[in-house]
Amino acid sequence: MWWLATTLQVLAFAVLSAPALAGTEHFPRPASMEPQIRFWRSVFTEWGEHHVVVHDSVDLDKVYVVIDMTDDADRMGPIELERVRKARTAYEEERVRTMLLRFHRGAKPVTADERRIYAMFDGDRSADRFRIAATDDRLRTQRGIKERFKRGIEHQRRYREAMERIFREEGLPVELTRMPLIESCFDVNAYSHAGAAGIWQFMPSTGRRFMTVGDRVDERRDPLRSTRAAARFLRENHDSLGSWPLAITGYNHGPGGIARAVDAVGTTDIGVIVERYNGPSFGFASRNFYAEFLAALEVERDAEKHFGPIQVRPLPEGTELYLDRSLGIGVAAGLARTSTAELVSLNPALMPSVVQGRHYIPAGYKLRLPPEAAAGFDGRLASLEVETRVTRTARPTVRGDRTHGSRAHASRTHKVQRGQTLTAIAKRYRVTVSALRAANGLRNSNTIRAGQVLRIPNS
Repeated sequence: MWWLATTLQVLAFAVLSAPALAGTEHFPRPASMEPQIRFWRSVFTEWGEHHVVVHDSVDLDKVYVVIDMTDDADRMGPIELERVRKARTAYEEERVRTMLLRFHRGAKPVTADERRIYAMFDGDRSADRFRIAATDDRLRTQRGIKERFKRGIEHQRRYREAMERIFREEGLPVELTRMPLIESCFDVNAYSHAGAAGIWQFMPSTGRRFMTVGDRVDERRDPLRSTRAAARFLRENHDSLGSWPLAITGYNHGPGGIARAVDAVGTTDIGVIVERYNGPSFGFASRNFYAEFLAALEVERDAEKHFGPIQVRPLPEGTELYLDRSLGIGVAAGLARTSTAELVSLNPALMPSVVQGRHYIPAGYKLRLPPEAAAGFDGRLASLEVETRVTRTARPTVRGDRTHGSRAHASRTHKVQRGQTLTAIAKRYRVTVSALRAANGLRNSNTIRAGQVLRIPNS
């Protein structure tokens, strides 16, 4: 029946092919956390987007049901599939809860599935074991992310060399660069409902301590600049907490919260803290964060074994130049002799208002340019500044205009009105269309939009 886990799925979880790996000097692997590590390894590599797991939230070896909706996904649309998934998940969760409460009242298992679940409690003889397992705090569901995790590794491999170089420069273990796999599955566009952004999922308040976070530039969105910030935040955690397991858990739970956990339990052993600490905000995510990291570290190292060949696109090279003045994105692209799209792809920290031309790239930003464009960029920018100063000083008179040396022409910018064309604007200011395109990085396109601000070159 569709609500029962297949025997193969259950056996796949119980009999894992990969042996337990020994911990390292930096990242010890407590024996008490092995069930958690096994569980997350299965979430990352065995259960995909069409699997839902009903399990115990404390003893993660207790996997009651694995709902497989792969066949349904082939014949249902996404809306219907989500509706059926929710219904089946709710049904299975309630079925397991009812079964556990029956066992609590003294009922004996009858079916093979009941005997399998009953046997999970053989090592626990407490009178309330089944009742406690049936509570809302203990009965939990988890979606598989196999496909998403593979994509995350593909993205991670693209940035891995550069990220490891940053962590070495900061004096940190390079294994920590795998943390974005559990923070965001390495989604460079990730945003959370709480306001966290980027692969490292920095909250705005924490992000501002280490990088620029604003309405024009948000470096949380830049994988490499946020990696530098993450390295410094992790170093700070380690300096205050004394070990990498605590520093990693503090990245999720907050260093202050972990310090309170250490005081409450009386040990810095992460395995003991996870097992015994009952702080009000130390929930499922915080208890499992370090175990997820160890599982991700293992899976990423053996990615080809789990997923087959990993496709990696090369990371575009870029050279950073400090801007000592604000600059429009189109003008910057023109000076770099590249397209606006390529410039934007190299600078993911630039916010939509800058990308769309409503605001300038602010002064002080380190603009990332194609290496071949960087050499002449400063010279072209200096020429632009000279031209702008000359134009503003001259305050030219435009024949036929009532206002001699008008302010509009002195500023040498023009805000596009609805219906205007590049040709008409060029004619009004007595410049060529090609010069107007070049000054604004428009390449060979005549497309402009209402509200766009154009720089007018010397006639």
